[in-house]
Formats: sequence, structure tokens, C-alpha cells
Amino acid sequence: QVQLVESGGGLVQPGGSLALSCATSRTIVSFSRMGWYRQAPGKERELVAAITFAGSTNYVDSVKGRFTISRDNAKKTVYLQMSNLKVEDTAVYYCNAAFLGSDYWGQGTQVTVSS
Repeated sequence: QVQLVESGGGLVQPGGSLALSCATSRTIVSFSRMGWYRQAPGKERELVAAITFAGSTNYVDSVKGRFTISRDNAKKTVYLQMSNLKVEDTAVYYCNAAFLGSDYWGQGTQVTVSS
């Protein structure tokens, strides 16, 4: 059983910063990959950032240079540090983990960027 619990969403002004956290029920390195996805109203869910068990990271082009994915193995937590936020970053953000061929999802956390 894999449980993922996100936290850290909220309302922020354009240009501001937020940090999301995803606490897991298993050791992070047991996952082949963990990532953050987002879904805006009327749009498909998209991968924002991911980190493999080996520590390799990748980002969607629209957030490169602004978002950073990281992990703390001891705390079994993955983070998404978001800076220079834009209105178009508004979405529900979901934590995802790939484990033994299956995908697991958190409940999602709302991020709203608005003045």
C-alpha cells in the first residue's frame, strides 16, 4: 500500500513563491520515479517535474528555471519549490509515485496565483 499526502498549496501573488510537500508511506528510493503533476480547469493533467530513484530530474519547459523538485529520503518526502509564480501556474497539484508498475496519487493541493 502506498500513501501520498500533499501539503503546502495556497494563494499567492504573481511573482511569489510556494513550496509543496508530498509525504510518502514508503522509502522514497523504493519508487522508480516520483513526480508532481498539475491540472487546471478544462485542461488535461500534465507532468510538471519528476525525480527518479537515481536522482535524475526533468521538468516541463514552462517551469524550467522556476520550479525545483527535491527529496529528503530520511523524511520520506518529496518537495516542489516554486518561484516566480505566474497566473498560468494556477492548478491542482498532485503528487505521483511509480511503484512496481503501478501509479499512485495523492489527493491534490490547490495552488492559485492571483493578484
